[in-house]
Amino acid sequence: MDELTAAGILDPELRASYKECKRLNRQHGKTYYLATLLLPKEKRPHVHALYGFARFADEIVDDLASSLSPEEKREALEKWSAQMLRDIKNGTSTDSIGRALVHTVHEFQIPIEYFKAFLRSMAMDLTVTSYQRYEDLEKYMYGSAAVIGLQMVHVLGTVPGKKSDALIAAEKLGNAFQLANFIRDVGEDLERGRIYLPIAELAKCGVTPENLREGVVTPEIKAALQFQIARVRTLKSEADQGIPLLPPQVRPCIRAASELYCGIVDEVEKVNFNVFKFRAKTSSLRRLSTVVKALLYRG
Repeated sequence: MDELTAAGILDPELRASYKECKRLNRQHGKTYYLATLLLPKEKRPHVHALYGFARFADEIVDDLASSLSPEEKREALEKWSAQMLRDIKNGTSTDSIGRALVHTVHEFQIPIEYFKAFLRSMAMDLTVTSYQRYEDLEKYMYGSAAVIGLQMVHVLGTVPGKKSDALIAAEKLGNAFQLANFIRDVGEDLERGRIYLPIAELAKCGVTPENLREGVVTPEIKAALQFQIARVRTLKSEADQGIPLLPPQVRPCIRAASELYCGIVDEVEKVNFNVFKFRAKTSSLRRLSTVVKALLYRG
């Protein structure tokens, strides 16, 4: 039985929407997609729907940069965001991504506030180029990453009586994923005119935005990255305590995702912190071994 049939998704147009979300996941989120294969079949389409929504918004903000002016991107994001929120409220959509999203949102009663927060953060990327304090960055990460973890808890479920604790852990894991990406993507983000690592924390290590733009790994930049890597590992450790709060059949997926996404910082260390020249990524061997370990682990 295929995933969509296992999930009870039989309407042809709805199935097409879910397939498009899955395509986006498989094409743009290979590590995330690999982790979803550890989920029960009936859960996978709904996770793909959440990914498809997030990915499409990101394409408007970043991937269409060469074809749209900043004003055109802002207008496109505002128009699409307003339509998605209306569709969620109305419970129906004709959008190629929206059909699956709306179905998933209503199937699992996911709060619309999560999607509002996500779209606010996407809009911030059009105007905000840096964050002075970590507390400022956390506000952005809540919408860009933490709410995705919160959405996932609604889809995956929890053991009885543990939903509140699971939501707290999911928020931390989302932040860990996002911060790991920021560390890896320092060079790419600079090309987009953005610095996500908090300016004040960089300054404590003796690093200025100008130092980053020079693209040379100095002892000070290395220290700044090590500081953020330690934060990722702390967030991961705290978030992993929430995995036993999820149903046993979905734990391997989240455990693998945690290891692979947060493991990005291990790869940054392996390239000697040269985030300007290399895009650190986990090897195929590590991905495979992580999946096997996640499947074998119990708890």
